[in-house]
This record gives sequence, structure tokens and C-alpha cells, in this order.
Amino acid sequence: MTDTTMNGASHNQTNASPKPKSQGQRQAAAMAAVQKGLKKRYAAERRFQAYGIAAIAFAAACLILLFSTIIGKGIPAFTKTDIVFEVTLFPQDIDPTGERDPQVLSTADYRKPIRQAFGDLFPDVTGRSDKRKLHAIISPGAVFTLRDMVMSNPDLIGQRVTITVPMSDDIDQFNKGHILQESPESERRVSDKQIAWFERLESRGMIETSFNTTFFTAGDSREPELAGIWGALTGSFFTMIVTLILSFPLAVGAAIYLEEFAPKNKLTAFIEVNINNLAAVPSIVYGLLGLAVFLTFFGLPRSAPLVGGMVLSLMTLPTIIIASRAALKAVPPSIREAALGMGASRVQCVFHHVLPLAMPGILTGTIIGMAQALGETAPLLMIGMVAFVVDIPGSITDPATVMPVQIYLWSDSPERAFTERTSAAIMVLLSFLIMMNALAVILRKRFERKW
Repeated sequence: MTDTTMNGASHNQTNASPKPKSQGQRQAAAMAAVQKGLKKRYAAERRFQAYGIAAIAFAAACLILLFSTIIGKGIPAFTKTDIVFEVTLFPQDIDPTGERDPQVLSTADYRKPIRQAFGDLFPDVTGRSDKRKLHAIISPGAVFTLRDMVMSNPDLIGQRVTITVPMSDDIDQFNKGHILQESPESERRVSDKQIAWFERLESRGMIETSFNTTFFTAGDSREPELAGIWGALTGSFFTMIVTLILSFPLAVGAAIYLEEFAPKNKLTAFIEVNINNLAAVPSIVYGLLGLAVFLTFFGLPRSAPLVGGMVLSLMTLPTIIIASRAALKAVPPSIREAALGMGASRVQCVFHHVLPLAMPGILTGTIIGMAQALGETAPLLMIGMVAFVVDIPGSITDPATVMPVQIYLWSDSPERAFTERTSAAIMVLLSFLIMMNALAVILRKRFERKW
């Protein structure tokens, strides 16, 4: 009885155990697991792509916001508000001797006929305080405009001439809508009387809005309506010329020696490591070096493009060396082997065959390095190029400033009109940087060779 029962239980257990899976079932299970893993990987890939697209979209939005802000603030700087009125050039005020001496004409009091002519437009303004406010709506540059007219044509003395002079920066801002008449008088720089006088001039058709050529032809000035970027552009040009003359031959020569002639030992490895490290040194360190060596030790002129170019060339050297070495290394060894096999010397091989093929990459690296130097401010501040310079520099030793420093100076000025000129100067600087980078891309595409 017991054996029968045990055999029955064993038989039931055998029937209850799962049947082994067939090969087809195992393959189906494996495929299901693979499909499940693929779905997870595809989902992870889609998420990664979404993150990348979101990052690019965010960067593009920030870039659009940056450019739109700069352009929106800078465009008004390209227009100015002028007034057109007549001035009588009395000989007793301009040229008492009647000899038309240029020295006498240049030092004459041109403010008197301007104030007299402008005051005649408002005979009802009699108080001293009101007269001061009335004359304040005209830019001090009116004096220089009239002086230049007389210096260029002395025959105008004794005649009544029509002049076009800029309005003051506050009136210009009011005309552009940056100063609102609805604001309380205590909160704006233009009084109610000045607004009324301006509206009277406007009703007479004496107010004009024209393109601001002064912004591109003048140097710096304490008066926003007279300030321009030509002095800074000229200083940047001289500085970049010095930088290019010093850095390009030195950097290319060093790259050729290190890549083609230098033995591979600890000394050259040490030099290569230091070149790579110098490319990452903060730019202000180069400014401190220039201050200690070029100005203090050698006594070179302060705030001059010569010193600025020397400092920027030190900063640009590592960048050009690294780019030039990469361009030389990209030339296939077969070019060298073919030249040497034909009997060329090592120098002939490098300068007749390798260097011409590497020149597009070298020029690209040079332009990128120069563009970086063009936008530098910190090293130039250390050597005194932050000085207020009105005159246009005529050589590399004249006092000068550069575009980034000019932008820095204007951004620190309290006048509202300097805000739009700061943005306009940034637009000009960005235009030059974009053109230089575009030139680098064009050169690379134009002369690039695929091996």
C-alpha cells in the first residue's frame, strides 16, 4: 500500500514539472530580450539627441538675445540730431586785423557769434539761467564746426552763413525717444523749457536727423555726440600690424624647427609642454610682463601701439605655433620622402614642398590668433592704453587706444548717449571679428587639400 502511494505521488510530481522549452521558444525569448534592450537603447539615444537639440536651441536663443540686445541699443548711435541756422561772422570777432592769419583764425572766439545767432531765435529768453539752458541744447562741437568752415574758406568772414551743428546729447536722446516728456522733470536731464524750445525749433523746420558720420570719423570725446571710433580703429590697426610682424615669422619659424628639425629629446619635450601651457595662460599675465619689461625696464612709450603689439604678439605666439605645427604635421610623409628621394636637401624639402602645402592651415591659425588679439582688453589696460586719447594716432609710437578698451571706457561713462555708442562700437568690433573668422574659413576651404 505504501509503495503504491509513493509511486503515485512520484508520478504526480513528474507530471507537474515544466516541460523543457524547445529551441524555437528559446530563440523567441532571446529575441524578445534583445528587442527590449534595443528599445531602451533607442530611447536613450532619442533622449540624448533631444538634450543636444535643446542645448543648441538654448545656445542659439542666448546668441539671438545677445545680438538683438546689442543691435537694438546700438542702431540709434548711427543717427544724430542736427540744427540748421544762420550765423553772422563779424570781422571784429573773427579776424580783427583783417590779415587772414591762420593762427588768429584758429584761436578766434567762435562761441560768441553762435550764441548771438541762436539767441536771436528766442528773443523772449532774457534771464541768465534761461540763456544758459538755451545754449546748452547745442553741442559744444558747434564751435569746431564753424571754425573749420572759416579755416577752409576765410572769405566767409563778414558774411551770414548757414551752418549745421549737432544738438547736445540730452536733446538727441529726447528726440530719439529715450527721454520721455511724460516723466517728472526732476527725473530727466532735459527741462520743460528746453523741450518747449526744441519743439519750437522743430516746428520751424530747423531740426534734422541724419547719418552720424562723426561716429566713424572722430576720436574720443567727453561729449557723446562728438565721440567716434576712428581713433580706436586706427590704434587697433597699428597694434595688429605690430603683432602680425612680430608673431607670424617667429611662430612659423619655431613651428618649423620643432616639427621638422628639432631632435626628439627631453629638452624639446619640455619646450613643447611649455608652449602648450603658455597658450592657456591668462592674458593679463602678459600685460604684467609687458609692464615690467617693456615699460619699466626698456622705457618704451606708454599707451603706444608699439608696446601693445609687442604684448599681444607674446600672447599670440603659442596659438600660432600650435596651429602651424598641426598644419605641418598634416602634410603626408610621402611628400617629404619624395622630395628627399629626388635629391632635395632637408631645408629645400621643408621650404619648397612641405611649407607651401601647410600654409593654408598656418594662415588659418594666424588669423584666428589675430582675431583673439583684436578682442583683448586686459593686457592693454596694464600698459596704459586705457588713457583718454582724443587725437588720431599717426604712428606706432603715438598715444592710442584700441577698440575693446574704447568700449570699456564708454561703458563706464554715466551719460545715456554713451550706452548706445558702446553697443554700436561692439557691433563694429564683432563685424571685424566675424570677417576675420570668415576669412580663415574661406582660406581653409579654398586651399585645403585632401590626401
